Amino acid sequence: MKKEVIIWIGAGEIGHAIIRRIGTGKQIIVADKSLEKAQNVACLLKNIGFDVVAIMADLSSRSSILSLIDEALKYGEIKYLVNSAGVSPSQASIETILKVDLYGTAVLLEEVGKVISQGGSGITVSSQSGHRLPALPPEIDELLATTPSKDLLSLDILRKENIRDTLHAYQLAKRCNVKRVMSEAVKWGERGARINSISPGIIITPLAIDELNGIRGEFYKNMFVRCPAGRPGTADEIAHLAELILSEKGAFITGSDFLIDGGATASYFYGPLNPNKNGKNQN
Repeated sequence: MKKEVIIWIGAGEIGHAIIRRIGTGKQIIVADKSLEKAQNVACLLKNIGFDVVAIMADLSSRSSILSLIDEALKYGEIKYLVNSAGVSPSQASIETILKVDLYGTAVLLEEVGKVISQGGSGITVSSQSGHRLPALPPEIDELLATTPSKDLLSLDILRKENIRDTLHAYQLAKRCNVKRVMSEAVKWGERGARINSISPGIIITPLAIDELNGIRGEFYKNMFVRCPAGRPGTADEIAHLAELILSEKGAFITGSDFLIDGGATASYFYGPLNPNKNGKNQN
């Protein structure tokens, strides 16, 4: 008997924590640009009773995404999507950030939305950074939300000469993620399915530890020390929320974004992280 299938792309700690909550009794397809990374996490899950297949997939490539979907369909209907793939503004170029985090996510939501099963649900992991970007004109938001994915990177706002640095590119990508989720929720709804996004703040993972020890380390440490929670988050805290959104208990939730950052964004606008109050750039 075929099982419900989960596509999970981006074999990191946040995705792993989510899969541990929703993967029991299902067929998990874990994909990552690094096949070794996907295989390692698949081995961990198999050793505690999950049914997992590891494959290589590149989020920046439409053909790779289509191959991932084709592979998943061999095992049954696709019921869930967990997209926790992405690159960091400290470790990637403007071009890579836009190609992976913005374009790739748009393609993934678009293509999975064509095959997601009745009652299916998905999440894409965005970032608090999208909430720091100043409001964009409504016509720009609409372009980010609805432009066919093949044309997204041709938008004027996404041309390299209009992007200040990798952080700006990352913020634009994450804002686009949220707008794409809103737009795709309408299409997914036609299939009786749901799609949402989660925007985490600083979550302790190996990638975050690299960031904390990197050139922007003091910036990030200052962020979580001066946010209301007074600490960074954990992958399990993101997974608690994801489990609700993906389950039947979240059946009325779609097209939404959930900011989960310990209040860092609140502090950025109305507290000690506000750059207008302390004279520092806290974007």
